[in-house]
Amino acid sequence: MNIDTTQIYFPSEDTFLLIKAALAEVKPTDRVLEIGTGSGAVAKALHEVTPSVLAVEINPHAAAYAHEVNGVEVIRGDLFEPITGEFDLILFNAPYLPTSPEERYDDWLEYALDGGPTGRKVIERFLHDAPAHLSTFGRILLLISSLTSMDEVLNLCRTQALIALVVAEDRQEDGEILYVLRISRDLCSLCRT
Repeated sequence: MNIDTTQIYFPSEDTFLLIKAALAEVKPTDRVLEIGTGSGAVAKALHEVTPSVLAVEINPHAAAYAHEVNGVEVIRGDLFEPITGEFDLILFNAPYLPTSPEERYDDWLEYALDGGPTGRKVIERFLHDAPAHLSTFGRILLLISSLTSMDEVLNLCRTQALIALVVAEDRQEDGEILYVLRISRDLCSLCRT
């Protein structure tokens, strides 16, 4: 395949923030899954700590680049669609930019950026499906933006019996704040049911 690098989301402030949070969180025995690996920079960084890192990427150019250039084990697919099994750490730098239909480009790069009108379209799907792939004491690191409404994302977590805490943040020059949420099962709520 000819890799079109103009169709790949390369590391930026959000990527580096997620890498920092992930390196503080990951354990050598963790089975790690990165959803939407893009260029593979996050998965590659974690592979230095644990040998068990798998990535999923919908964009064929990004998947090929992550595998061929960064040596990441990548499955091509949409979110959890090609995945079976449970993981101790799931990472996702979600497409969080609020995007109206007339702002769409209809290219592969858009999958890394387009969060739908609220910025939460893909985050909602991710949080709905993630618990089925999370080990009992597993954790999720989800990167979001202040543009997506923290309160709404926290509500989405609660509806899935998940607890979320901010473990890293970075204020951008334009006033936007990037957050990394550490999300885990609300084991107390599971006991009450």
